[in-house]
Amino acid sequence: MSGGDREGRRPGPEDPRRPDGRSGATGRRRRRSGTEPVTARSALGLRLLLSAVFLPVFVALTVFFALWAADAGPGENPDRGTLIAFTAVCALVALLAAADLLVVLRRRRGARGGA
Repeated sequence: MSGGDREGRRPGPEDPRRPDGRSGATGRRRRRSGTEPVTARSALGLRLLLSAVFLPVFVALTVFFALWAADAGPGENPDRGTLIAFTAVCALVALLAAADLLVVLRRRRGARGGA
């Protein structure tokens, strides 16, 4: 049986004999609770890329819609309320991207043994 011991067990996050010497992605030992593969990994790299790309995009869109709403006069299409709603949505998405970026950076630093 490749990757396991004589009893048929495979090294995993709950097994201190794991080949890479780590106890899991977050540094804690816990039993697997689902049917995920032993070698399952998080897509932190993709989340980092998406957050880093879309954070400045949505910050720029927030500024753009805020300036457009400030310049909108009565009777224009789209009206000022719609532009304010677009501004709020873009600001919310930018805030979520910033929070996700911070979480991903913290998890990557923790996985590499940083402080």
